[in-house]
Amino acid sequence: MDKKVTDDTRELEDLAKEFKAKKEELKEIRIQHTRGGIRGRWMVNALSFIIGIMAIVIVFITTVTASYYYNNLRENLMGRATQSAVFINTYLNASYEQFQSAAQSFVTDYEDKDKVEVQIISSNGRIQFSSSSFSQTGSLPGTADVDQCLEKQDVAISSGRDSRSGERVMSVSCPLYDSNENLIGAVRYISALEAVERQIIMIVMVCVLAALIMILVVALSNRYFIASIIEPVKKINLAAKEIAEGRYGMILHKEHDDEIGELCDTINHMSSEISRAERMKNDFISSVSHELRTPLTAIGGWTETLIRSGASDPEEVMLGLGIIQKESHRLTQMVEELLDFTRLESGRLKLNIEEIDIGVELYEAVYMYKNMLEREQIDLIYDIPDDMFMVNGDSHRLRQVFLNILDNAAKYGKDGGKIEIDLSADSYTVRIDIRDWGQGIPEDELPFVKEKFYKGSSKQRGSGIGLAVTDEIIRMHGGMLNIASKVGEGTCVTISLPLLTPGMRETEDTQV
Repeated sequence: MDKKVTDDTRELEDLAKEFKAKKEELKEIRIQHTRGGIRGRWMVNALSFIIGIMAIVIVFITTVTASYYYNNLRENLMGRATQSAVFINTYLNASYEQFQSAAQSFVTDYEDKDKVEVQIISSNGRIQFSSSSFSQTGSLPGTADVDQCLEKQDVAISSGRDSRSGERVMSVSCPLYDSNENLIGAVRYISALEAVERQIIMIVMVCVLAALIMILVVALSNRYFIASIIEPVKKINLAAKEIAEGRYGMILHKEHDDEIGELCDTINHMSSEISRAERMKNDFISSVSHELRTPLTAIGGWTETLIRSGASDPEEVMLGLGIIQKESHRLTQMVEELLDFTRLESGRLKLNIEEIDIGVELYEAVYMYKNMLEREQIDLIYDIPDDMFMVNGDSHRLRQVFLNILDNAAKYGKDGGKIEIDLSADSYTVRIDIRDWGQGIPEDELPFVKEKFYKGSSKQRGSGIGLAVTDEIIRMHGGMLNIASKVGEGTCVTISLPLLTPGMRETEDTQV
């Protein structure tokens, strides 16, 4: 015994720990999802996306622009160096002395010396002549293209920082030959990259400025758009809190026919339905309390009377016992109705389906009510048909349906003085009409009479759940319960159930 208690205690402690862990996990998730609110999350997500796209665009434009400018400059320098080398090799190298004089004149008279520097490089890799006064004769060039050109005797290109001046340059060297095809040097073109890079930076800055303007526009438009969503959501949230605190029936003002407007309609409908359900629940509690109090008062009163009188008067004893029995039966019916309702709500209402004659079940219900209706001075008109109407159903539940409808007809149709019952069938359906000639149901209440707790404007006793249970039982049988009524002309309740035809019965027997 002690071991079992210990195990149970340990199991409860484990469950408590697990519950606490789950609670902390849910709390963490809730904090994670609520931090910053919709406005903050929307702005972060939207701006992150826009900034990411803008960054990709800027990187793409920068890459394309830099490639375009660098390629143009490279092609320009290579074109100049190649053309100059061809010119010098063809016309200016008849002798070494002629080459020296012509090369110096070529460099000195170069027209674009303010944009591009041209140099004549000797075969040992030193500067012989330069169009720029900053390049000293006999010095080594500051880039690697000269050595590559002289070594491979081919056009060489170099980009980078000039070791002599420290500035970024692009240079192209092309080999020069004498009349005997001997390498005598190279012609070299050098261009500073400062102007090109300044142009690229300007384009990038323009793109960044355009991106910032676009981000600002997106942020402002998103702020306005979010405000148009958050403000109605705040109102809806306040309304939902008030509804949760018990202010049922409050209505939100809808401004637009969009998703927010649809949400307002849903909240308004929910508020109205909760308000109506709350009223119905209160009416139900009040009605059930009154219904329970009445028979209990009668039972208690007659019990005291019989005890006080000592049961000396046999007639009084029989009267009291009859009333006690009647009220006890009423209490039993109410308890059974409430139990059926709880089974219905929890999905535990089950049917014991078998093949039955619905006419027999209806006759037994009529027979049970006939004497009571006679005492109430209500005529019950029912012509028992000769045919059998076989259905698959639960005899106990179907009899409960008939008794409930007859009880309603007796309560609400008493003024009419009669109840008519008709049983008929077509090829597929059996139909039962139970009609009274009482006060009827108002047209605006008729759509709600099958809802739970609903009693409408009637002052008759009842819990308001009997017809809801009845409708569910019929639907579980695959049938339909329809109610037609008109004020002052009575009510007709129609039950339709699938008829078990001979062909269907033969099929079922074969399957069994």
